[in-house]
Amino acid sequence: MSVSNHSFVRSAMIAPAPAPSSQKGANAWIRKNLLATPKDVVLTILALTLLAWCVPHLVNWLFVQAVWTGPDRTFCATTVQGGVQPEGWSGACWAFVSAKYDQFIFGRYPLADRWRPTIVGILFVLLLVPMLIPSVPRKGLNAILLFIVFPIVAFWLLHGGLGLEIVDTPLWGGLMVTLILSFVGIAVSLPCGILLALGRRSTMPVIRMLSVAFIEIIRGVPLITVLFMASVMLPLFLPTGWTVDKLLRALIGVSIFTSAYMAEVIRGGLQAIPKGQSEGADSLGLGYWQKTRLIILPQAIKLVIPSIVNTFIGTFKDTSLVTIIGMFDLLGIVKLNFSDANWATAVTPMTGLIFAGFVFWLFCFGMSRYSGFMERHLDTGYRR
Repeated sequence: MSVSNHSFVRSAMIAPAPAPSSQKGANAWIRKNLLATPKDVVLTILALTLLAWCVPHLVNWLFVQAVWTGPDRTFCATTVQGGVQPEGWSGACWAFVSAKYDQFIFGRYPLADRWRPTIVGILFVLLLVPMLIPSVPRKGLNAILLFIVFPIVAFWLLHGGLGLEIVDTPLWGGLMVTLILSFVGIAVSLPCGILLALGRRSTMPVIRMLSVAFIEIIRGVPLITVLFMASVMLPLFLPTGWTVDKLLRALIGVSIFTSAYMAEVIRGGLQAIPKGQSEGADSLGLGYWQKTRLIILPQAIKLVIPSIVNTFIGTFKDTSLVTIIGMFDLLGIVKLNFSDANWATAVTPMTGLIFAGFVFWLFCFGMSRYSGFMERHLDTGYRR
């Protein structure tokens, strides 16, 4: 009896079988991540015990017994006359945050003109969001509006002139100053860091020496020193009668400090690119800048996205150091309000610091999540 040559050849693939029930679901995740070994079991039990002890107390202090409204400190005071804690003793004093919220956002900016920073904030969001979404077209136009046109319009609105009342920068403060410093520091540091990294790898001795000197000197001192020098020593080198705005000094200090760190981040990405990429570009007849812009830099930047965002996050948090030169960012304006006698209680400082910490965490967490999104979108070695 003859048998067809194709009797045992499969014409279609079998559909994949579902994963075993023991390998999926919450129970499988718990067994794999929390109870895989005896050590994991012990650590899990200890962690759960600590959480069971801490979380109820935190929730109680932050929310249940917290004071949410009130005109002054008497609603948040933890003691009464005679030192006896009253019944229903309060927790966090969120009434203090509510009363000082406008100052935390705008600093001492005039109340009647706070519509101006509000418009600047709205414009910033409207330009930033399309820039961050890869599918939105016209990125070139968006970049010009965000990094060239927007700063000019924002300065005019915030500072005044040409029909608007002038508001001097010493009156600026709060979250507004934190965002200004971090935005300028981030926007300036990335291109400057790229140029410094390329300069450090240059074959021209003078360019390489200057780049190395700048990077090593700036990285060798703390940001406080850079800000102090920009605030105190810079005016000494200017002609008599000349001065530099304090905010501008802070912007310059933060920008050059971040640029030095960004240069090393970019240089790490450049060193990770195989030499064959450069040789292949040379074989196609591409010039140095064409090769760098089209072949080398896109690959290098994708490789160091986590490090770039980490530097951005550090810059955002380091803006709190401008307090040393007499400026009041978010943390500085919160601490300044601790001296208000109308809100002087034992829980006021802790509540204000928790609020400031939460705002900083919110922005940093957002940058971190966007970094993960870009890694997945650009497929830079991301693994589930």
